[in-house]
Amino acid sequence: MPNVATAYADYSEPEYELINGQELMMAAASLPHLDVQGNLHHIIRNYLKGKHCRVYAEARVVFDDKNWVQPDIAVVCDKSKLKLNHIEGAPNFVAEILSPSTQSRDFNEKKKIYEKFGVPEYWIIDPFAKNVFVYLLEDGKYDRVDIYHLFSPEEWEGLDEKEKAAQKLTLKISLYDDLEIRLAEIFDY
Repeated sequence: MPNVATAYADYSEPEYELINGQELMMAAASLPHLDVQGNLHHIIRNYLKGKHCRVYAEARVVFDDKNWVQPDIAVVCDKSKLKLNHIEGAPNFVAEILSPSTQSRDFNEKKKIYEKFGVPEYWIIDPFAKNVFVYLLEDGKYDRVDIYHLFSPEEWEGLDEKEKAAQKLTLKISLYDDLEIRLAEIFDY
């Protein structure tokens, strides 16, 4: 039987990610970041009850010996990728929630890593501007599908009826056609 202290030793390490062999420290999350993360995790977890996929918040994802990251949300449908302390290989879905200090990394280095290792769907969520950028992998490259924005009441009132009708107020994770998520639920804080 493994020693419990050994099994959980990874959790005492400093929080950093390894991208192309370079250690990058992780920033402490803001409260809006934690709210969005908790909301999205809760929505997906409730939906996945009884289904074969699993959702994780801040689980380490190991792609190879030079690249491992800790996405804010990851959905994994292949249980052989689930190890004791990490996910080994590409999740089916990843969401990163922006922080001022890691914004560039999420849009650039991490997006390239997720693309390279074949993560089929990648969301970048801005908790301050209340935007969700959705990317789907097509022929090995990310194609941005859309940007979703939750309007404040003042912004909404400034739109005419045609503009209001054109707005997308819900979005879906491509894994499931019936998992429809309202933007207001993600940004409920």
